[in-house]
Amino acid sequence: MKTRILPGTDLRISEVCLGTMTWGEQNSEREAHAQVDRAVDLGINFIDTAEMYPAPPRAQTQGRTETFLGNWLATRGRQGLVVATKVAGPGRREWIRGGRTDLTRDVIAEACETSLGRLRIDCIDLFQIHWPQRNVPMFGARFFDPAQEREGPGIAEQVEAMGSLLRAGKIRHWGLSNETAWGIGAFSRTARELGLPGPVTVQNGFNLVSRAAEYQLAETLYREHVSLLAYSPLGGGLLTGKYLGGARPAGARFTEYSNFTARFGTPLAREAIEAHAELARQRGISLAALALGYVRSRWFVAAMIVGATSVDQLEANVAAARCELDAETLSGLEAIFERYPSPAA
Repeated sequence: MKTRILPGTDLRISEVCLGTMTWGEQNSEREAHAQVDRAVDLGINFIDTAEMYPAPPRAQTQGRTETFLGNWLATRGRQGLVVATKVAGPGRREWIRGGRTDLTRDVIAEACETSLGRLRIDCIDLFQIHWPQRNVPMFGARFFDPAQEREGPGIAEQVEAMGSLLRAGKIRHWGLSNETAWGIGAFSRTARELGLPGPVTVQNGFNLVSRAAEYQLAETLYREHVSLLAYSPLGGGLLTGKYLGGARPAGARFTEYSNFTARFGTPLAREAIEAHAELARQRGISLAALALGYVRSRWFVAAMIVGATSVDQLEANVAAARCELDAETLSGLEAIFERYPSPAA
């Protein structure tokens, strides 16, 4: 497993980050702990979670994922693991803090304390804003609608809240998630104006059928010294190949929660996935290796977040993530992109 220093920090992270959002929904605590054990054996030292998890989110399960990870950390020790979590944004989940989800200074501080308690640690390595406070198209939405504007805490208040947590030693660094180029620039600029550390990462979806980060965010990432943590590098599992030809394996995520990953299952996205699968066959590699190899090859990606529902699946994904794509394969991917430009963005 290759590691790198996360730019702008002193954190050395593995290029594969263990995703956890199935823990507490599709995975029991015992299964979650087995995944962490095996991930550590495989050289993964970076784990991402969120106060909202597991997903799909429900009031009855919210917070379980952090609790499962915290119980592992309490019994096994931190072992040099880099732990990232996220504070939920406004709306969507009225059961979080009784509906108090506007990203005020107090809410961000409370969320951090609650996550620290569940994780059973005294400092979070990377604390992220899960989705923006402001009106932004996200989670498959494409178009900005000014009619959806609403009042709420501004960017300066959110940056100051992170600065307070940094000074208190509650977090080491902070980042964004599901953000736009405008948002990354605004947070970074505001932090400079306030004399505070800015975001070091943005966690957005990025995969072969959703490459928007490449043409919408890349310049901003470069100029603001922010790195991408790529979630859904396997397109919600559809880029593993197990759903090819319309297959619906029993117990698989898209089979059980098709609405949660609907943008990856559109006819055009499925057509694009079939085209990528054919290229993988021609190149003699798995579709998963093609998908993860591509994400790994992008200069702006610091780590790809790979989840699993079993240890076997985790091992297969880590093996696929080691794939290094040659020039001919990359050229083939660009030809597919010309025909199917980000059908699941």
